[in-house]
Amino acid sequence: MFSEINHFALLGTLLQQMCVYLVIAYLLSKTPLFAPLMQVTVRLPHKVVCYLVFSAFCIMGTYFGFQVEGAIANTRAIGAVLGGILGGPWVGLAVGLTGGLHRYSLGGFTAEACAVSTTAEGLIGGLLHLYLMRRQRADLLLNPALVLGTTLFAEAVQMIILLVMAKPFSQAVLLVEHIAFPMLTTNSIGAALFMRLILDRKETLEKYSIAFSAKALRIAERSVGVLMQGFNEANCTRMANIIREETGVGAVAITDCEKLLGFVGIGADHHLPGTPISSPHTFYAIQNNEVVYADGGTIPYRCSISKDCKLGSTLVIPLRGEGNRVIGTIKLYEPKRRLFSNLNRTLGEGIARLLSNQILAGKIEEQKQLLAQSEIKLLQAQINPHFLFNALNTLAAVIRRDPEEARKLVQYLSTFFRKSLKRANNEVTLKDEIEHVDAYLHIELVRFAGRLDVEMAVPDELLHLRLPAFTLQPIVENAIKYGISQLIEPGQIKIRAQRQDGVLTLMIEDNAGLYNPQPGGDGLGMNLVDRRIKIRYGTAYGVEVNCKPESWTRVYIRLPIEEEIAHAHSVDY
Repeated sequence: MFSEINHFALLGTLLQQMCVYLVIAYLLSKTPLFAPLMQVTVRLPHKVVCYLVFSAFCIMGTYFGFQVEGAIANTRAIGAVLGGILGGPWVGLAVGLTGGLHRYSLGGFTAEACAVSTTAEGLIGGLLHLYLMRRQRADLLLNPALVLGTTLFAEAVQMIILLVMAKPFSQAVLLVEHIAFPMLTTNSIGAALFMRLILDRKETLEKYSIAFSAKALRIAERSVGVLMQGFNEANCTRMANIIREETGVGAVAITDCEKLLGFVGIGADHHLPGTPISSPHTFYAIQNNEVVYADGGTIPYRCSISKDCKLGSTLVIPLRGEGNRVIGTIKLYEPKRRLFSNLNRTLGEGIARLLSNQILAGKIEEQKQLLAQSEIKLLQAQINPHFLFNALNTLAAVIRRDPEEARKLVQYLSTFFRKSLKRANNEVTLKDEIEHVDAYLHIELVRFAGRLDVEMAVPDELLHLRLPAFTLQPIVENAIKYGISQLIEPGQIKIRAQRQDGVLTLMIEDNAGLYNPQPGGDGLGMNLVDRRIKIRYGTAYGVEVNCKPESWTRVYIRLPIEEEIAHAHSVDY
């Protein structure tokens, strides 16, 4: 029988079977099951997948084999070697053992030898994996040339095992003479092509991922903060234009839950921002919080506004806000006779998440601004009615004895209330804050009639720095109300400012030393000042109080220095 076997005929048969083998591998590469095979497998779930896949290919190689007098010329080695190379020694051993036991169950005078040699082939691939991983050269494991050489070596070992174990020896020699060349050639080339298939799939996905990442990055870069400025027609049109330029789709629309906010591209003549939503696909996406892809075939698409519209398919993706609630949609369109690419479909969902986050961030920022305004109004409302009552009583007393001093007192009172009640912004310069405190202290100086001394040391070069409004005045008022006013002897207030290592430190000191921390806090004014600073700049900044009982109380306010660009420009010009 062996004499009748033609080496090249057998080679041709095995190559045909290998082609079928690779076609199956190619079809498998289109499934998620193939994903763990595109990298060196280190995680247990991936190792299990690797074992199952290559065991199946190992068994398949036996079934696709060619019967030769009680033996089988086959492509089993491809599965065994690749299982070891990608999965490691234990996976290679398990794949080889599974394929070997299967071959043993089929019988023949080479059954035992084939079981042992297949196990050895899996182990050879696994040992190569272990060697290269220890040398930190995992990249070489995916090299088709190395796979070809390893499989060639493994097949050579199989032929040796056949000669040693198969009986009778003379028949084993004849078998090896006839099948060695076809099997060495087919298995080594097949393993290399299989690895090339894995690499091609891996490179395709990487290119796809790079293209996706690049587009997503450009869109994110160009759209930073657009919808944070407001979810309105102007911003949505601007965003739609950015998305269309980067994705190249036929048209882009953005809606809220009731009307079209922005539309750019084919059909812009009849898809007009401000008009109510009319598309059933959009209504469905909003009501069910689901992505809708109407390809014009499986799911029909027809423009609900104009029968002459050139758009032929749409992808509608919900925009989600707080609590995953739908707040609108982004819609990508393609013209008729043009289908959506997978890249744009995946990118569309990524863009929807980006826009949703921007809209949500914008609403949070809006709420923060409203909260900041409320806090300012609360601080304005904290102006003590007793302070006004005392100031008016002081003014009445001063008018009788010193009209000129009374006139100045009215000016200070006017300055104080103007700066307290007419601050539209929540950020001011240190100069403005000092003027506010100065007006307050001049009124208190008159009221205390020589029993209050104020010392202020604020360098002129710090006056342009900006800080939250109502940072100083509530602290100074606390020092007088809860400290100085309780003293029999004269009181003293010191205000200092210094700059060090990018931090502005303001210090307010009184000589009463009566600070007594309360479990519920240190007063509404001081708490608001501290909280506003921490929310704006972080927990490293804020208000800190030190006290030496009956000697002094010092309140430190620490803020990061934000250099004013506008101030720098005014100096340059």
